[in-house]
Amino acid sequence: MTESGFTRTALALDGDERFVSLRRPLEVSSMGMNLMILAPGQRGRVHDHERQEEVYLVWEGTLTLIVEGEPHELGRGELARVGPGVRRQLVNRGPERVAIVALGGMPDAHVGRDGLA
Repeated sequence: MTESGFTRTALALDGDERFVSLRRPLEVSSMGMNLMILAPGQRGRVHDHERQEEVYLVWEGTLTLIVEGEPHELGRGELARVGPGVRRQLVNRGPERVAIVALGGMPDAHVGRDGLA
C-alpha cells in the first residue's frame, strides 16, 4: 500500500519462498532489505561483498552465521553485522526453520540524526 511518502507491506513468514525482497515493495532505494527463510539443514552460499555491510536480524529459529570459517549461533531477536570483504555463510543447523531479515548498505552512505522537529 503506497500513499504520499508512506509505503506499507507485510513479511511473508508463512510462504515457501527462500528469499523475499522487502526493498522493492516498500520502494526503498537507499539500502537492501530481504527476508530469508532457511529450512532445517539448508545453507546459503559462502559470499562477501566489496563495499556493502550487512546486518542480520534473526526473527525466528537459531541461525548459524559462519564468519571467515568461525561459526556463531544467533537466536531469535539477536543481530549481527558483517562488514565488507568478510566471507560469511548463513546456515540452519537446527530442526526448525530460520527466518532472517537481512539489511545491507554502504558503510559510508548513512547520514545520521537528520531529523527535523
